[in-house]
Amino acid sequence: MPRTVLTLLVCLASFFVPLRAAEVRVAVAANFAAPMQKIAQAFEQETGHKALMSFGSTGNFYAQIRHGAPFEVLLAADEQTPLKIEQEGLGVAGSRFTYATGSLVLWSKQAGLIDDRGDVLRSGRFLRLAIANPKLAPYGAAAIDTLARLGVLKAVEPKLVYGENISQTFQFIATENAQLGFVALSQVIADGRMAQGSAWVVPAHLHLPIAQGAVLLSKGKSAPAAIALLQFLRSERAKALIRDSGYVA
Repeated sequence: MPRTVLTLLVCLASFFVPLRAAEVRVAVAANFAAPMQKIAQAFEQETGHKALMSFGSTGNFYAQIRHGAPFEVLLAADEQTPLKIEQEGLGVAGSRFTYATGSLVLWSKQAGLIDDRGDVLRSGRFLRLAIANPKLAPYGAAAIDTLARLGVLKAVEPKLVYGENISQTFQFIATENAQLGFVALSQVIADGRMAQGSAWVVPAHLHLPIAQGAVLLSKGKSAPAAIALLQFLRSERAKALIRDSGYVA
């Protein structure tokens, strides 16, 4: 069986570069912040390499990478952005893979506000509904898709408030500046338990799959720590941490 591009790069990096601890600059989709912090800790324990992480919206990271930002790895909230980066020569061809598939959840800090079918969206019993900017954040696009398929998009549009990314959207709801909103399941689940309040996990058929892609950026092509991180993301140890955070690994 032929080696994958990533495996080949690992072998080449190990051959040409002395084995020593190094740093890797990683652009991480905001929704993946919590699991990535755990993964980075495990990665450092196992390899000695340190991940220097920046969290934000995938759309903003794409713009920054195009303008020369010094990232070596991108963990996006979609698969289209890593594909574009690869096609535009900003990433290493053949290094893309899906590292996680996320779930969308409608969440409120108010107990009992959200039912187990999301009917609160039809009732309109709220002043503000928070979503991430759908032009920048795939979870925001999934939220719009869900509202459209439920037939309530036009009715709730005047109540929508937009976060720049999914982390800011979560803060709108957590501080109750918005009574409810769409966020990533990983943001409201810990150790298999849902956060305080009420929630509805949106059925997958109501929006396009939120498959999240990773890609080795051109600046990381010869960086052992960058190559090792992407290899580690495919390990059973990393996959277990991803699943524990509410994703499909």
